[in-house]
Amino acid sequence: MKVLRTPDDRFLHLPGYDFEPHYVEVSDLRMHYVDAGPAHADPVLLLHGEPSWSYLYRKMIPPLANAGHRVIAPDLIGFGKSDKPASQGDYSYASHVDWMRRFVEALDLTGITLFCQDWGSLIGLRVAAGHQHRFARIALGNGGMPTGDEIFPRAFRIWRAFAKWSPWFPIGRIIQSGTINELSKEEVAAYNAPFPSRQYKAGTRAFPTLVPTDPDNVASEDNRRAWDMLSRFEKPFLTTFSNRDPITRGGERPFQERVPGAKNQPHTKIRNAGHFLQEDKGEELAEILISFIETS
Repeated sequence: MKVLRTPDDRFLHLPGYDFEPHYVEVSDLRMHYVDAGPAHADPVLLLHGEPSWSYLYRKMIPPLANAGHRVIAPDLIGFGKSDKPASQGDYSYASHVDWMRRFVEALDLTGITLFCQDWGSLIGLRVAAGHQHRFARIALGNGGMPTGDEIFPRAFRIWRAFAKWSPWFPIGRIIQSGTINELSKEEVAAYNAPFPSRQYKAGTRAFPTLVPTDPDNVASEDNRRAWDMLSRFEKPFLTTFSNRDPITRGGERPFQERVPGAKNQPHTKIRNAGHFLQEDKGEELAEILISFIETS
C-alpha cells in the first residue's frame, strides 16, 4: 500500500485552528487527532465526514473544552493530518470502522459522548453499536447508517456521480456548497490544506461510492446488525439535524423511533444551517451538546 502524508507546512496559520497535534498508530497508519480540555474528564468524540476534516470542529472544540470536557476530534484515515493511502481500492467501509475502533481502543476511551455527522455517523454509529460499554451517550447530526433498503434523495445520487466521474474535485468549494454561511478565502484554503494534489484525494473520492445504496451491498448486513444493536441502546441518544440539508432531511426519524435511548430526549432542529451544521452553527451546536451531557 502506498501511503501519502501531507507536509506539515500545509497546516500553518489556519484561521481558528491552532490546536496542538496528537498522533496514534492504527494498523500501521498514523492518525491525527485534536485533544483539548482536561485530560481526566470524560471524552467528547467529534467525528467528521466527507470531504472535511477536524477543521470542521474548530468552533465547537473551545466551548466544549472550556465547559470542562475532554474534546477529541480525529481526522479519519485519508483526511486532514492523518495518513492517506493513495489508491481508492485501499479504502472500504469495514476498514474505516476498524481504524476508528482501533483509535478508540488505543486511547482507551470510555464514558464517551459521541457526536457524529455524515460519514462520521456511518462509522461512529457502527463502532458505538458494537462497543456500547465505551459510550455514555450519542448525539447525531445530519447523518445516518443506511442499509441500502432506503430511498436515497436525488441530491445524493448527483453527489456520488460527481465524486466518481468529475475530473475536478475542489474540497473547499464542496464544503462551501454545503453551508449557508459564506466561507472566507482563508477558510476555503484551510479545507483544501490536507490535499496538495489529486493523488491525496483517494479517500475523499472513495467515500460516496462506499455508501450502501442497495440491499445487497457488502456493508448492508453489518449495518443491519448494528441497527439491531442500536434498537436495544438504552443510553441517551439525541438528534440535532439542520433544516436546510437536502441529503439527510428526515433522517432523524428512524433513530427517534427505533432507538430506546432517543425517547423523551430534547431533539433539536437547528435552523439556518446546511449539511455542514458545524460550520454554520458550531457554537450553538456545542451548547446543545453541553446541555445534553449535563442533563442526561
